[in-house]
Parts: sequence; structure tokens; C-alpha cells
Amino acid sequence: MTVTLDAPAGAALTAAPDRRWLGLFAILTATLMNLLDASIVNVALPVIRKDLGGSYATLQWIAASYTLVLAVGLLTGGRLGDMYGRKRMLLGGAAGFVVASVACAVAVSPETLIAARMLQAVFGAVMIPQCFGLIRDLFPGEDQAKAWGVFGPAIGLATILGPITAGLLIKADLFGADWRMIFLINLPLGAFTLIAGGKALPTSAGDRSGGLDVAGMLIAGTGMGLLVYPLVQGREQGWPGWILAMLGSSVAVLAVFVRHQLRRTAAGKTPLVELSVFARRSYSSGVLFVVVFFIAIIGFSLTLGFLLQLGLGYSPIGASVAMATWAVGAFVGSAFGAMLPQLGRRVLHIGLGLMGAGMAGVYAVFQTAGIELGGWNLAAPLLVFGIGMGMIFVPMFDIIMGEIQDHEVGSASGALESIQQLAAALGVAVLGTVFFNRFTAEAHNAVAVKTNALAATEQVTVIALGLTVVAFLVGFLLPKKARAQEIPA
Repeated sequence: MTVTLDAPAGAALTAAPDRRWLGLFAILTATLMNLLDASIVNVALPVIRKDLGGSYATLQWIAASYTLVLAVGLLTGGRLGDMYGRKRMLLGGAAGFVVASVACAVAVSPETLIAARMLQAVFGAVMIPQCFGLIRDLFPGEDQAKAWGVFGPAIGLATILGPITAGLLIKADLFGADWRMIFLINLPLGAFTLIAGGKALPTSAGDRSGGLDVAGMLIAGTGMGLLVYPLVQGREQGWPGWILAMLGSSVAVLAVFVRHQLRRTAAGKTPLVELSVFARRSYSSGVLFVVVFFIAIIGFSLTLGFLLQLGLGYSPIGASVAMATWAVGAFVGSAFGAMLPQLGRRVLHIGLGLMGAGMAGVYAVFQTAGIELGGWNLAAPLLVFGIGMGMIFVPMFDIIMGEIQDHEVGSASGALESIQQLAAALGVAVLGTVFFNRFTAEAHNAVAVKTNALAATEQVTVIALGLTVVAFLVGFLLPKKARAQEIPA
């Protein structure tokens, strides 16, 4: 693949350092749009329901629809960059993402918002996989360290500020937009990505040999949808036979996907997933680790937000501030995790131990403070939980990818990211259902509503703590050290 900038032929990338950094910030802004829309919407869910109506399952779908479609799309998004050029796909994805964000902002019903969120995810899946490759194109060799030195902390800072930004935007009610501003914020971000990216990102010639596995994407999407839909809707439908049949058929459809990938590989065509990567112990056990880990943290965070707003009556900004120490801890923990690569998987176990201690602390607060708990009651245990969670991210992906061969890296990383998003959707579906099953029990007054919300969150916390223990045990299946390689985590 050839890479050039819009400059005289033969000009070195290092000849235009300012344009390189402009390109990096365009990539960073594109990544930021995805991070914001994957997380800050959770803060606004109760406000959105109050405005648009809908059932409690609607809240789960507004969150889960994005991650589910993103999980499916990521299997193909990286391949599109290889075929048609990373710059073209990132800019096209960013433009579509902005349009879909406007559609979210003008939604008039829960159904139209969910549809717009799914459209966002489609374009996000086209945009996001191009980012790491473009950074390598802009900053070859040793210069990559400079780029990652800016990119990593900026993303970490965005993780902290994202939920707080959502609360501030809703509270500010700019132009009377209320919650809709959390989507409209993508207009200036997207404009910068398009202008700066169009000027500074390198243009690459794609390679379309091997084709695009559209059938595989559709089969995978059907299987994932059959898995998540019953888990979200089952409670409200009363778990009829057809819901359970859908859940069971998801296994069969995903088995068809595996067979399709094997046939495509045998025919010499490029599959969505190189199934050979699952024969490697670090990867197969790592996938199980990722599924358990992300179900726990996504489900726990979502239901804690529901407790604060739906149950205890916090405002969006109040809930964001109450959970802020979690994000601060994650930022600090990620720095520790990145600085201690020599500890290998022991970092994962230390992080999981801190996560467990933090969850136990949150549960103790529920037991002692009851429905009178305030944000300061949660500050210390959420800080501990966040530090532990943050310590896991960087070494986790390094260790999982440690045994992957160079020719398998693209497929393995894409599949791992897709599985991570699917696990996030499952966290919303499964633990969200546990929460609402208890929260919607009959309540005759405000105290009973708070009591139900607290009891529901206690149940989720116990389950999430159990999943953390399972992840701790699965961690022993991973290699003790990550194999050194030149692939960013």
C-alpha cells in the first residue's frame, strides 16, 4: 500500500510536521466522537425517556443498539479501509456520523432515536478502524511514540470529561436543545475532522483483491441480534416461547457464520475473521476474559447511573459528578498499567482485585447509607474501582494479542474489538434486565421507588462482583507475559 500526502512527489512525511500533527488531531477528534456517543448518552437516558416516552426496555435499546451495530460493522470497517483507502473511509464515515448525529438530535420518538443511533454506529464502524493505521502512516518508525504520547492521554482525558460534559450540556440547555445537545456537539467536532483530515491525512491506494464478505457480515449481524434482542425484550414480553427460541437460534446462526468463514478461507477469499487465531491460547482465553470483563463494567456502570437518576432523583450533572471519581481512577489506573508491562498478567489480577474491592465498597455503602446515600458516599469506592479497571485495559490487549502472528493481526484485532462491543451490548441487556426486573416491582410512593432502585442495584453489584471473580480465574489461562511487538494496544 502506497501512502502520500498532497505534496510534491517524493516529499517526506517529516517535511511537513505541522500537517502531521493536524492530521493526528483530526484522527483524535474522530475517535472522540465515537467515545462520546458510546458513553455520554447513558447520562441522558432518563431525560430522553421523560421527553420522548417509551418503556424501560427503550432505555436499554438506546444504549445497546449503538454497541451492537458497531460490533457487527467493525468486522467489515477495517477491510473497507484496506480496499478503498483509510483516508477516504475515515472522512466518509465522519461525514455520515455527523448526519446521523443530527438525526439523533431531531428524533421525535424512541424508535426514530434508536434507528438514528444504529445509523451512527454504521458510520462509526467505517470511521474508527482507520485511525490506528493512519497514525502509523503519519508517524512511521520511532516517531510513533510521540503520536501515542499525545493520543493516549487525550483519549483518557476524554473518558473522564465525557459523562461530565453530557451533564453540563443538558443543564446548560443551549438553544433550548436540552438532551439533544449531546448529539449536536458532533457538528463542530465532525467539521474539524473533515476539514483538518482532508488537508493533512495521507492518501493511500487500496487493494481490493480478496473481496468483501457482505454475506458473512449479515450472518454475524443476524446471530448477534438474535442473542441480544431476547435479553432486552424478554422481561417485558414475559419470556414467551418465541423469545426463548430466538435466543437458542442465535447459537445456530453463529455456527453458520463460522462455517461460512471456513469455506471462504478455503476458497482463497478474505474472511471477516481468521478463525486460526482462536487456536491460540492467549486469544481464545482472552476473548472469554473480554466478554466477562466488559459485561461486568458496562452493566454495573449503567445501572449505577439508573439508581442515581431514576431511583434517587439526581439530575444528569449530579449523577455525572457523583460518578466522577470512577473516571479519574480509570485515568490514573491506565497510567499505572502502561508503566508496568514487566508484570504481565499480574497487572490484570491486581486490577481485578481493586475492582472487586471497589464493588464491595459500593455494596457496603448501599447497606449502610441506604436510600439516603450521597455522591460523597460513593467517591472512595468508585475511585478504587476505577483505578483497578484502568490498570487492566493496556496490558489486557497486549497479552491477548501476544501470540498472534503478523499476518493475523488485522483480523484478530478487528474481531477482538467487535467482541468487546458485543460484550458491552450484553452488559446493557443482561444486567439492565436484572435491574428493571426489580426496579419495576410495585411501588406506592417515592420511598418505595428509591428502595426498589437500591435493591435492584445491589443485585447487579453482586452479579458484577461475581463476574469479576470469574475474570480473575480466567486470567490464569492467559500467558504470563505479552510478546513484544510493534502494535499499539
